[in-house]
Amino acid sequence: MFTVTGAFDDGATYTVQITGRADRPVIGSYRAAALVELHQGETIALTPTGPRARVAGDDDASVLAVLREYTRVLEESGPVPRQPSMPGG
Repeated sequence: MFTVTGAFDDGATYTVQITGRADRPVIGSYRAAALVELHQGETIALTPTGPRARVAGDDDASVLAVLREYTRVLEESGPVPRQPSMPGG
């Protein structure tokens, strides 16, 4: 699992694990989980100049992108998040 530590705009900190599960994309912070849920289905840039993808709970890269976009990520650790493979791709 990929672990992210960050802070919200109000200074509250969080540490979550990105699970890769559609039903529970992050664990460790109800607030971070609600943030990811709020943005599910939206399109987000995976990197500042990179490709865009729809936010989905089972897409580690898009979940991480939400945390990077809407919070101040302080630390990341673990295997690099990857998007799920697409059929025929």
